[in-house]
Amino acid sequence: MIPIEEIRAARERLAGRIVRTPLVRLELPDQPGAVYLKLENLQPIGSFKLRGALNAILQSDAEELRGGVVTASAGNMGQGVAWAARELDLQCTVVVPDHAPETKLAAIERLGGRVVKVEYERWWQAISDSAFPDARGVFIHPVQDERVMAGNGTIGLEVLDDLPEVERVLVPFGGGGLSTGIASAVKAVRPTAKVYAVEPQTGAPFTAAFETGEPRPVEYQVSFVDGSGAPALLPAMWSRAREVLDGGFAVSLNETADAVRLLANRACVVAEGAGALALAAALRQRWDDQVVCIVSGGNIDAAKLAAILAGETPA
Repeated sequence: MIPIEEIRAARERLAGRIVRTPLVRLELPDQPGAVYLKLENLQPIGSFKLRGALNAILQSDAEELRGGVVTASAGNMGQGVAWAARELDLQCTVVVPDHAPETKLAAIERLGGRVVKVEYERWWQAISDSAFPDARGVFIHPVQDERVMAGNGTIGLEVLDDLPEVERVLVPFGGGGLSTGIASAVKAVRPTAKVYAVEPQTGAPFTAAFETGEPRPVEYQVSFVDGSGAPALLPAMWSRAREVLDGGFAVSLNETADAVRLLANRACVVAEGAGALALAAALRQRWDDQVVCIVSGGNIDAAKLAAILAGETPA
């Protein structure tokens, strides 16, 4: 669990630098309970990642930062680090997997970041090692940096400010940094609330680990849900995540596409695949209480969004 004092300090540190995103109710007459959306897609980079990236960089050693910053990302964390680096006049390098969507890569470069594309295995190794020797600068881990998780946890504080009696919070799970941060904040203030991770069925290591009691590799398939899904859990994150999360759900690509489509049609909200995972799980579970779905990002390729709105599920 991330200490609540660190999360509250992060909120003060980030005040005025990020968007305090709204919590809005999604009108779903066929749902027995109330579903709310926490719209992190409204951050300047279209993703929650700005919170953790900026909180971590603002706490890094000034002398070490002279060499710049480095991160490994499928796109959104790269944008967060690049945005923060631009604001603080730092050099930025982002290591991305070879399947990263061009929309996100173009955004990183537009923000001044240097993109280094590598094979998936080498990218995953950089995340596992918290290092990329071929680039100079302070490595900002996209997931298991406690400062990043504290920044993410500020979302949980905002949810509780707006909906103090929340019963359930559903959070997309990529590496676990978002869900651990949010759950740490929620559990510290409202221990009775349930917080769940949501993954795509094409790579759901947390859901599998929670069911069996221990982490193990799972089958993984690259999909349009590029911000979530992995072949395995990061070892350091399993102990953190299982301490604060109440379970996990794995949703299908069809369910995820349906959720993207519903968000666009009923709420005028553009969500990427990972950003719609929480709603996909809520629609399936049909709880009769107050549920908050974290819409983690809206950075989706136009072609994929067009296909989804036309009733298709991208391969």
